[in-house]
Amino acid sequence: MNNNNNNLPKRIILVRHGESAGNLDGAAYTTTPDYKIPLTETGIQQAQLAGKLIRDVISDSGNLSNWKTCFYVSPYERTRSTLRGIGRSFPRKRVIGVKEECRIREQDFGNFQITERMKVIKETREKFGRFFYRFPEGESAADVFDRVSSFLESLWRDIDTRLHCDPSDDLNIIIVSHGLSSRVFLMKWFKWTVEQFERLNNLNNCEFRVMQLGEGGEYSLAVHHSDEEMLEWGLSQQMINDQKCRAKGVQIGKCQWYLDGFFDHVDTDSDDGDNATDKIDS
Repeated sequence: MNNNNNNLPKRIILVRHGESAGNLDGAAYTTTPDYKIPLTETGIQQAQLAGKLIRDVISDSGNLSNWKTCFYVSPYERTRSTLRGIGRSFPRKRVIGVKEECRIREQDFGNFQITERMKVIKETREKFGRFFYRFPEGESAADVFDRVSSFLESLWRDIDTRLHCDPSDDLNIIIVSHGLSSRVFLMKWFKWTVEQFERLNNLNNCEFRVMQLGEGGEYSLAVHHSDEEMLEWGLSQQMINDQKCRAKGVQIGKCQWYLDGFFDHVDTDSDDGDNATDKIDS
């Protein structure tokens, strides 16, 4: 991977698809395969609005700098339709490419879904835990994490080549996917724990998260988003503080949220390990 921050995209934006027929009525899954579920008229309008909002973010509300975009999209009908709606706000000269990516597809819930059976299964998932529960004939969130992790490796290789984009261009990557795929992407990127994942709320239809380069060359949600927004998403104050460290270029090791989540004792300032009663610097 090329570590030159000048070669990194300025932003990586995660977008959930617009309202689908399945979001409106779960019975749709009993007759239509999940990947063929279409957007509703509301979902199409949401996608077009999201495109305008995302373009405003990228162009800094009218700044005509030499910005470019590259899109990655899940192969499902509702994500491809969402991309078409978003794409209305982006002239072709601003788009350097679109890649369909199967690894960011929706969590597999099995084939056709029986409404009453799925209700019982989802209630069981809440008791078992959302991350490790595997749907019968389908996937767990942990399975989705594994394939999204594989996608991230490919994404870094693409970033390393700048996606064949001119070095002077202000590059932005937009990933049009699903709620769970976006959450596990963030989990993998920021090294959040399973417990922290379980706190996260799903994105609303066509809601998006902006990961933007901070002062020290780290991506952070805190550059674009407020504390209040991140709290609403389910991030703890420790997780928010970590995002602020990334935004300001503070060494991540100085943000103690990760250590505090695993250790219930306090560290020592000495090197001999005999006295573990001194408080960790915060």
